Amino acid sequence: MNFKLFLLSSCLLLLAACQSAPTPPSSSAPVANAGRYSISQDRAPSQPLDPSQIREVIPVPINRTMAGNRSPYTVNGRSYRVMQSEEGFQQTGLASWYGEKFHGHQTSNGEIFDMFQVSAAHTSLPIPSFLRVTNLENQRSIIVRVNDRGPFHNDRVIDLSYAAAYKLGFSNQGTALVHLEAIVPGQNVILAANTASNAVTSSPAPAARDAATAADRYLQAGAFSDLRAAQRLSDRLRDLTSRPVFIRSIQAANSNQQLHRVRVGPISDPREIERISELMQSANLGQPYVVEE
Repeated sequence: MNFKLFLLSSCLLLLAACQSAPTPPSSSAPVANAGRYSISQDRAPSQPLDPSQIREVIPVPINRTMAGNRSPYTVNGRSYRVMQSEEGFQQTGLASWYGEKFHGHQTSNGEIFDMFQVSAAHTSLPIPSFLRVTNLENQRSIIVRVNDRGPFHNDRVIDLSYAAAYKLGFSNQGTALVHLEAIVPGQNVILAANTASNAVTSSPAPAARDAATAADRYLQAGAFSDLRAAQRLSDRLRDLTSRPVFIRSIQAANSNQQLHRVRVGPISDPREIERISELMQSANLGQPYVVEE
């Protein structure tokens, strides 16, 4: 009888101990926010892109603030400096694109990133600024507006929005070799047309236009990393015009690669520049732009 009482008491004590033990946390408990983005890996848009809704970028006079232009700044332990001016800037290297992960989030100057429109990120160009970006693999060219910082990879020179990569013909691949050339609104330059879509032309101020008319200018028809491609274009241009056609080879900025520019000229008559440009477009050779030596 005493043994039974002892056994019953032991069972009651064990039951009480089990009831007082803490309950383990539920597996459905919320986890800490892993970062500002809800998507861990960037990707192309989940919904189809409508090319007709992509607005062309037209360079306009710039009013800069400190937004996005703090210099120097540090990312991943590396320090970057923002250039005082983009005038004369050129660069050749790999471009990448960014899309849905960053869509709807703020860019470095506080604007909202829209992957369905044309924009760009650069580590050192002042924000905002305008660039002509040429895909050296297919010679498509567009104008972009820089409003963000990046890419922070040693092997890339610019990050383009998904729409910009689409216009340049490399949205189905990760990167493309491109040439960048700064556009400064108001300077004595005829802005290049967009070979990926309709041409965009911006006229300089009247005084600058008069000065430009008197100067010899050249039509740049293309820029290639492959000399043979530049020579093929030169041969086709010689069938269109009696004006001199030549290749100007330069060392690409921040690269060991040469860039071969195909040019026509010199030409001093604006009407002849327009006529040759129209001939090139009719022959599906793209839209050239005017440069001065």
